[in-house]
Amino acid sequence: MVKNYPTVSEEYLTAVNKCKKKLRGLIAEKNCAPIMLRLAWHSAGTFDHCTKTGGPFGTMRFKAEQGHAANNGLDIALRLLDPIRQQFPTLSHADFYQLAGVVAVEVTGGPEVPFHPGRPDKAEPPVEGRLPDAKKGNDHLRDVFVGQMGLTDQDIVALSGAHTLGRCHKERSGFEGPWTANPLIFDNSYFKELLSGEKEGLLQLPTDTALLSDPVFRPLVEKYAADEDAFFADYAEAHLKLSELGFAEAC
Repeated sequence: MVKNYPTVSEEYLTAVNKCKKKLRGLIAEKNCAPIMLRLAWHSAGTFDHCTKTGGPFGTMRFKAEQGHAANNGLDIALRLLDPIRQQFPTLSHADFYQLAGVVAVEVTGGPEVPFHPGRPDKAEPPVEGRLPDAKKGNDHLRDVFVGQMGLTDQDIVALSGAHTLGRCHKERSGFEGPWTANPLIFDNSYFKELLSGEKEGLLQLPTDTALLSDPVFRPLVEKYAADEDAFFADYAEAHLKLSELGFAEAC
């Protein structure tokens, strides 16, 4: 899709670059890349391309959206980010949250995801229930990512690979454990683990294993397990699309 990015001031661009450096330091020091990526994704993944509502427009700042069941624990990310947020009051919350997600991928060794500033902050949070449910299967994934967000099958698999970072916490999601042996490194090990089957101490959600039974998804899983460069390229493209849902759309 052709984008029509807004023009921001030189002062705003300078603030973005300075903020990026501060975020690198915070994420490296606190080992908090996984929850920062989750914050960015959950901020963006509420977009509905039919109604043009929801999306990466800073509404996670509202207690109402933080209170959605799928966002359990994201208040931790917001508290960690607050000192940096206070240093850059000119940045929109929308840009700030998405910048944190981009930096989280970069700091952990993942691909460089392009970042275009200028997202406005919306005044109302989206309705609850738009994010994917980890207990469901492929039809649900397509309903959410393709039907609601307007992404593709390839985007679904590439974005799933970000489960190489982080872990589930039982008190937040009902699931427990990491997907990979090193949940602070962004690589293609998620796909390798998925193909190798269940292992003690590692997690595979229903939405993970469902990728293996789908005739479109499985070849992509196999491709990314064999070729990390291909995964990184497709992931960067998919993350960029997710982070810009509803933003800078050309008329």
